[in-house]
Amino acid sequence: MPPAMTDLLDIWAAHSPLAGHALDQITVDFLLPTGIYIQMVVPREATIQHIKLLLWKQAQSHPLFSSLGEMESHMFECVNQAAVHEELEDETRRLCDVRPFLPVLKLVTRSCGRAERLLDSKIGVLIGKGLHELDAINDQEVKDFRSKMFRLSEERMQQVQMMTCTEWLQACFSPQLEPLAGTAITDGLNDRPADLKVIIHFDQSQVPSSCIPSDLMELAVKKWLTTHAPEEEVWLGQYILRVSHCLEFLCGEQPLIQYKYIRTCMQAKESPHLTLVHTSTVKGMFDKEISAIRAVVSRKSSNPPLPLPPKRRVPTVSSVINSHWQAGLFHGTELLCKPAVSSESSGRSDHTWKDSTLEFDLSVCDLPRMTRLCFAIYAVMDKVKKQKSTKNAHINKYQTIRKAGKVHYPIAWVNTMVFDYKGQLKTGDIILHCWSSFPDELEEMLNPIGTIQTNPYTENATALHIHFPEYSSHSIVFPPFDKILEKAAEIAGASDCVPMGRGGKKFHIELKEIMERDPLSQLCENEKDLIWTLRYDCRENFPQSLPKLLLSVKWSKHEDMAQLQALLQIWPKLSPRDALELLDFNYPDQYVREYAVGCLRDMSDEELSQYLLQLVQVLRYEPYYDCALTHFLLERAQGNRKIGHFLFWHLRSEIHMPAVSVQFALMLEAYCRGNIPHIEVLKKQVEALSKLKSVNELIKLGTIKNARSKTKEAMLTKEAMMTCLRQSGYSETLSDLHSPLNPNVLLSGINVERCRYMDSKMKPLWIVYNNKLLGGDTLGIIFKNGDDLRQDMLTLQILRLMDLLWKEANLDLRIVPYGCLATGDRAGLIEVVSSADTIANIQLTSSNVAAAAAFNKDALLNWLKERNTGDALDRAIEEFTLSCAGYCVATYVLGIGDRHSDNIMVRSTGQLFHIDFGHILGNFKSKFGIKRERVPFILTHDFIHVIQQGKTGYTEKFGSFRQYCEEAYLVLRKNGNLFITLFALMLTAGLPELTSVKDIQYLKDSLALGKTDEDALKQFRQKFDEALRESWTTKVNWMAHNVAKDNRS
Repeated sequence: MPPAMTDLLDIWAAHSPLAGHALDQITVDFLLPTGIYIQMVVPREATIQHIKLLLWKQAQSHPLFSSLGEMESHMFECVNQAAVHEELEDETRRLCDVRPFLPVLKLVTRSCGRAERLLDSKIGVLIGKGLHELDAINDQEVKDFRSKMFRLSEERMQQVQMMTCTEWLQACFSPQLEPLAGTAITDGLNDRPADLKVIIHFDQSQVPSSCIPSDLMELAVKKWLTTHAPEEEVWLGQYILRVSHCLEFLCGEQPLIQYKYIRTCMQAKESPHLTLVHTSTVKGMFDKEISAIRAVVSRKSSNPPLPLPPKRRVPTVSSVINSHWQAGLFHGTELLCKPAVSSESSGRSDHTWKDSTLEFDLSVCDLPRMTRLCFAIYAVMDKVKKQKSTKNAHINKYQTIRKAGKVHYPIAWVNTMVFDYKGQLKTGDIILHCWSSFPDELEEMLNPIGTIQTNPYTENATALHIHFPEYSSHSIVFPPFDKILEKAAEIAGASDCVPMGRGGKKFHIELKEIMERDPLSQLCENEKDLIWTLRYDCRENFPQSLPKLLLSVKWSKHEDMAQLQALLQIWPKLSPRDALELLDFNYPDQYVREYAVGCLRDMSDEELSQYLLQLVQVLRYEPYYDCALTHFLLERAQGNRKIGHFLFWHLRSEIHMPAVSVQFALMLEAYCRGNIPHIEVLKKQVEALSKLKSVNELIKLGTIKNARSKTKEAMLTKEAMMTCLRQSGYSETLSDLHSPLNPNVLLSGINVERCRYMDSKMKPLWIVYNNKLLGGDTLGIIFKNGDDLRQDMLTLQILRLMDLLWKEANLDLRIVPYGCLATGDRAGLIEVVSSADTIANIQLTSSNVAAAAAFNKDALLNWLKERNTGDALDRAIEEFTLSCAGYCVATYVLGIGDRHSDNIMVRSTGQLFHIDFGHILGNFKSKFGIKRERVPFILTHDFIHVIQQGKTGYTEKFGSFRQYCEEAYLVLRKNGNLFITLFALMLTAGLPELTSVKDIQYLKDSLALGKTDEDALKQFRQKFDEALRESWTTKVNWMAHNVAKDNRS
């Protein structure tokens, strides 16, 4: 890696107004293939193409110019900010956007076709990992996977070229549909479906909500004809309906009420805005994408660039310690046999073990296909007394295990598969570079849930040299699937009785009780034996219990494994929600996971989007690159642009993580090759985010320099930010792009005067964009750099799911799950909810004294009255009541903490919603060992004051509110297993407050799983009364928060 920049504003971000002047030119050193060196001053914002032209003119006056040949046969190469060689094939990029580590450009000769090199270059820049890095990986599995994906991608692009314009439109810009229409929205008078007032090109039309888009278009065209000359021919087939503010086209035959946008408008008593778009406009968009595909899809393959030379490893000498190793064979989390343990090592820097043969009490024929060999290296020391001194306090942060009076200190761990990706038992010498980070709660040295990838940072990693013996002259290959089924049939034929099971009534009662337990419940050996014995009864009566059956299989017996695979062939298909659990780490079998993916194929695009976050995370559990889940995600992403967009960002945001870097890069490359037109769209977003990061770093530097004078700091830094955003290098990159938060929204340009930065530690940017498709409409986006948004993203996803489940139960609690997207290492975007303010600001506005503001119960109701009158006020109070009920239940179930008055907001329409989810699953904040939050959820008297419409003793409204809460709680309880599964699938994501199964136990307790509905409701009512009774403590906390906020400002 290059040395760290001492100044955050490096030469490429030197547009800093803090420096007092802007530098438009920069001196660049050019190295030519002829050996000639030229130094030249070039414009900082010039394109690479323009710079090459300037260099060519300059080189004419230098020796050996004639040897260079044609200009187009050359390109520039540089070392980028990540210390990696980058080929600048895309010459439309500007130098200030390329940001070489040093202003040095090397001219090199192109070695293959321009179109292919250009595509490879764009993909490398887009995914954040140069494709030459993948070329340099000496791994046949990587080579085979890339070759296969290359072929499939070309086939996919050829299929796209065969699409009709309508098919393409549905794949790229289809609108969101409500999964279930639920209850019809009525007019409130005679319970008939409400009519819908639609605004089309500033023209209002009254249509029934059951009308379909083609009927509405016909009506709109006829209306248009009445106001224009009749000789102007307008045919229905020449137009298509688009949601006015975004790229969502209503091109299906569903009733209008089933479109999510239409339904949302009707619920808010607003008129939908739709635009008639001429088909020639859509055809132009389609033709543009097809031409982008044709430019590269027919290219010839060529040799990849030569890989970079491997880095030399400098050996390091460690102090003498008694180190041991431990090894175990695992299938998921199940230990297949007794682990092997070494004697002490000998040596100072290179530790070797005399008796170093690993012997396991397990036959090779009983090894499951997905067996992983897990190693742990640890030091053994005598137990020492705790030192009072804090000088060596850092030692205590390491996890230890105490055994037989000794203390075991973990040093490193590593895992590897016993069979390779082709199913062959591994043989020969292997070097495994180990990982040094261990789980927070260490119970055993071995870490089977950890990655099977070795540590890519080999210089500082412990290297473990192992040798797999050869059992015969031929390779040992795991049996193909048909042979496994033959074995199962042989076992069944040898058995005298019919398929096992058919137990007595007593056993069936016991089986039913086991099957109704939640996924966190452990099974004892007797229960596992019972489930296996009654496995055919499970198939008939409890098909959704498949996960418990799989946990009861003795995977170390190949006979049982074969019988399970035969049973799986006749197992009923699970619902997609039930099948999600089978993708957990506990179920590693290849055929089980293929069965699960087969169940997921029944998901609609909307449902798949709901669970995409977890499906990306469980890719970590896949030991081989070429697997059913990878193919499924790529197929669905290439068939739906919106799914592809979010799959790209979920992968791209974690590509910096060494355990998944190669796997995610391979998937990103495959997606890009199969979606060539999407590359430019995504590339624009990546460049825009890079610019926002530069602006954020500028502000952070400015606030550090001016820390003594807060007022001066705010003025100078705000001015610097606005000046920076106005510069062409920034304004052009930040304009005309699809919003990463919602790819169907087009952002035209930044409204600089309304932009600002927020006064928190990481100085988030508050950016206001103009909507390109709807004049006068603006959208707010918060850019964060330095905060991990993945936990917020998970919480908001669960809130969206709760909203969906409530709507399925005909309970719309007006939840506001705003957009949130992690886009990189501790970076991401948050959607600004329009026309909303925090409870703190509402209270402070109504009182001159910060301490008294929190106790003013009229402030919130008065704020709503100022913005709503008559029927609108009644609607706003109803919206507040419903949303307050939803968030009371949601925050209680999820254990969301740090609920102060700046983390709860209210829209002018009355919807209450929570923001900032840094503390979940009961991880509440405390000070001096005392919990700051003593209530199960936030329910203050000013909330109740609004619910009761400002009247005292108005118990009917409050009774309805309480009823909403109880109904919402019972709906979530019915889906408790789904919530547990979704959190369990995120365990290896590295979220700060979701690291072990113990964290998920909070959900089991809050949902009272294992109890009857009556007992659970009784528990919830107690929590409800407690929240009401202790609400004064919330007020005291809010008062302290308001005073602290007032002092800061």
